[in-house]
Amino acid sequence: MANVRRNWTSLRHPALFLLMVVAIFATLVAAALVPNHAPAQGPVEQKRHLPERHISRMVSQLLLRDHLSNAALDDTISQRAFDKFLKFWDPLKLYFTQQDVAEFSQNRNLLDDQVRSGNTEFAHKVYDRFIQRTLQRVQTVDKLLADHKFDFDKDEVFVTDGDKATYPASDAEATDRWRKRLKYDLLTQMADGKTLEEAKERIRKRYNSYARRIAQTSEDELLEIFLTSVTSSYDPHTTYMSPGTLENFNIQMRLNLEGIGAALMSEDGYCKVSKIIPGGAADKLGKKNPDQKLEPEDFIVSVGQGSDGEMVDVVDMKLNDVVDMIRGKANTIVRLGVKKKGKGETKIFSITRAKVALTDSEARGEIIDAADTNGRKMKIGWIDLPSFYLDMEAARAGNPNVKRSTIDVARLLDNFNRNGVEAVVLDLRRNGGGSLTEAIDLTGLFIDEGPVVQVKDSDNNVHAYKDVNPGLMWEGPLVVLTSKMSASASEILAGAIQDYGRGIVVGDVQTHGKGTVQTLLDLGREELMGANPVNPPSLGALKITLQKFYRPSGKSTQLKGVEADVPLPALTANMDISESDLDYPVPFDTVQTTRFPKANANAAPLVAELNKLSEQRVKSSDDFAKLNKMIETYLEQKDKKQVDLNKQKFMAEYEALSERDKEIESLVNDADKDPNQVVDRDYYFDEVIKITEDYVHLLEQQKVAASN
Repeated sequence: MANVRRNWTSLRHPALFLLMVVAIFATLVAAALVPNHAPAQGPVEQKRHLPERHISRMVSQLLLRDHLSNAALDDTISQRAFDKFLKFWDPLKLYFTQQDVAEFSQNRNLLDDQVRSGNTEFAHKVYDRFIQRTLQRVQTVDKLLADHKFDFDKDEVFVTDGDKATYPASDAEATDRWRKRLKYDLLTQMADGKTLEEAKERIRKRYNSYARRIAQTSEDELLEIFLTSVTSSYDPHTTYMSPGTLENFNIQMRLNLEGIGAALMSEDGYCKVSKIIPGGAADKLGKKNPDQKLEPEDFIVSVGQGSDGEMVDVVDMKLNDVVDMIRGKANTIVRLGVKKKGKGETKIFSITRAKVALTDSEARGEIIDAADTNGRKMKIGWIDLPSFYLDMEAARAGNPNVKRSTIDVARLLDNFNRNGVEAVVLDLRRNGGGSLTEAIDLTGLFIDEGPVVQVKDSDNNVHAYKDVNPGLMWEGPLVVLTSKMSASASEILAGAIQDYGRGIVVGDVQTHGKGTVQTLLDLGREELMGANPVNPPSLGALKITLQKFYRPSGKSTQLKGVEADVPLPALTANMDISESDLDYPVPFDTVQTTRFPKANANAAPLVAELNKLSEQRVKSSDDFAKLNKMIETYLEQKDKKQVDLNKQKFMAEYEALSERDKEIESLVNDADKDPNQVVDRDYYFDEVIKITEDYVHLLEQQKVAASN
């Protein structure tokens, strides 16, 4: 490989460090699997952490100054924000009454004026009323579970689509709606093997626990929810981040944090360990001292700071607050009160915090030993890239060892080159985006040089961002594997590779369809007029859509995504998780094409043959037949707006739905996967390998034909 790029460790686009592309997916709510919004125990005294009026005014000014649409902050935005804010708290219309909403509606056309003036009282009024109503609802829940005899033979339904429901007009109507909701909850628990009494107790604890946690909503969180209701009324990806959310975002982008190295989740008021990060502090402690081995399914019930700090009970505490208590500077001690698997006596684990590398989110590679139908052996390099990550703080500081996806992928490709790999599969199925800089530089590993993406601003100025580093890290056959969850930066890379003819795109019919560019405006830095202070005030940030991107060919990926050259059946392809399924997306358009070299002018016949061969295998596959049956079931259920509460009918559907839901969970959550295995060896994997083998053979045949 004479033209292989040599200096890949120094690739960077300084002007693009702040341009971030982050995909936000619509959440799939299957059947009646809706948020368990439970009543709270009443208002609590809360300290206001942020200068709300000041932040509100800043956000409104930045929206008017920088948003791509140049849209006014007017009554239209106010109406959208009003609906979004109420829907956040009460999506199924189980809590607020028609009278509440009528009272709130006095502000329906005023929120734009209030945000501009810094008035956030509407947010507090709605939240306080929500607490009041949930106090009433928790009493209803406890009474129904204790006294009501549920008739599971009765034919009735529970409405699972909030848009089809109405707010209750009376206490009697509200009680009946909750009766049906609880009946659904009981059926779900019994379908999972619980007795009726066990189900009642579990559900009672769930709602009471959630009630206590919702009452712990901080002023910072409330402000974030309210302002994001306004900002996301411009487009789905413009959001306000409180300081805590901003810190979590930065942690994800730099792929490291300081803590114990455990993923946590909330379950019925308990903080449960869902995963231990290999090489983290908890993992190392467990290997050194088996008596203090923290494991998945363990419950953390108390937390203490240092070797002798008071142990604070964290049961029913909001998960974010528990995480904040456990997270801390490296080389400091945190003590955890742990119930093993949620049972038995509480044991105290003393863990010394350390820097934790979030390796599950970084690029990983594996060499696959394959053999085609003729017995020819072939090495295929597989790269799983979950995001286009970049440590922004280290990049701004000029750190030469900055954590970057491009550098990590380049190392993997270098290893593939040294080990005789014949083709590469770049797996972007779970990749929702990341840094635009990284999308450009990483694409440059596969093309010589030239435009990767075109960017248009609010003034309709179009600028092409190029791979400016000559040479390639990989010049052989390339398969880009995508799904409907592949978004933004993933679509930039896939679109450029497809335009250049440098490889083929395999996977769902099309990708997510997010063709907009966001930047993070740190409000503390903005307040100081662009200065670069060492310690700017912590006011959070506005992630704002300010540009739109296009492929080298001039096509936008907005709404339409990148179409696969070789589509494969997949459940994700039928899920409502694309950009077009979100509220108020930016419209599709095109710009002029740029000049770029085409690597394979005869790609169309090759792609047609790849599809023919793949379709033959898929049609004869029992596994794909099973998948297609699952897709049919999903499509039948997807548009249902209600669920049957007759036990016989409910149970008849439950098994098929459970199997489908497990498949969905495996697509969006890799917590149970082997950390040492880059990709699952399943029928889908086998077909991708076969397509890759076919691709290599057909390219070889093209080369032979061209030389004759």
